Amino acid sequence: MYISEMFQKKSCLFSLEVFPPKKEGAVQSVLYPALETMSALKPDFISVTYGAGGGMAGQSTAQIASHIKNELGIESIAHLTCVHSTREQVQETLAALRAANVENVLALRGDVNPDLPRCMDFPHASDLAAAVTAFGGFDVTGACYPEGHAECPSLRQDVENLRYKVEAGATHLITQLFFDNVCYYRFLNMARKAGITVPVHAGVMPIVNSRQIERTVKLSSASLPPQFTKMISRYADDAQGLYDAGIDYAIGQIRDLITGGADGIHLYAMNNADVVQRVYEGVRDLLPERAEKR
Repeated sequence: MYISEMFQKKSCLFSLEVFPPKKEGAVQSVLYPALETMSALKPDFISVTYGAGGGMAGQSTAQIASHIKNELGIESIAHLTCVHSTREQVQETLAALRAANVENVLALRGDVNPDLPRCMDFPHASDLAAAVTAFGGFDVTGACYPEGHAECPSLRQDVENLRYKVEAGATHLITQLFFDNVCYYRFLNMARKAGITVPVHAGVMPIVNSRQIERTVKLSSASLPPQFTKMISRYADDAQGLYDAGIDYAIGQIRDLITGGADGIHLYAMNNADVVQRVYEGVRDLLPERAEKR
């Protein structure tokens, strides 16, 4: 099923994101068992990130997306990047996804890897989105940034650029992670005023260990509200305390977003089934249409 069709049936979707593990054999030994647990919660869909570098990088993404769709019975979205991928490589990946019955693609430019040659077959994510649309047989998702893309001079310009993705065929958008819901509401208001009417899925990542703080938070460039920084300071030397507090913070964020009218919640799961279960239990009362699926 196309994800765009789900938005027509439910007021707020609940979805997850996982990534292909780098360790050899970990897809089957680590990720698949975690996905088994996650799928029991009946998320609306699970997205799978794309490995860096193009070429062979998309094979594990396609494999995992196919497993989610065909073995677990949950709709999947395969991420697809173009920064290091040629037109031929993109065509091959799309053909493999179609053969695997994967119907949804998240079209991204992707992060630049200085160790790999930049490919300019698709200079922007909107160019890739147009190519996926032209290929046919896929529902296209686009990415958006509540606080603006790091390479864009202003949030307003970044919102204007989203028009190109929508015009290229993106039927809905998933946001970069954020920790301050005010940023999401401000961004959504700007997008609607700019004539962008497609659903906007809110991306939330529970911060449950210090490594995430050092890497993910800095790389995302997300602003840190006082409540969040106080939490980090309070549990700086308490690993279990940070784990619990990070989950509680995400639950609070999500509850506010759902009651505030968000089109959907996209939980950056980091392949951690326990985090997913605990967050879901903290918000499931606001998602009554899923109660009978347990």
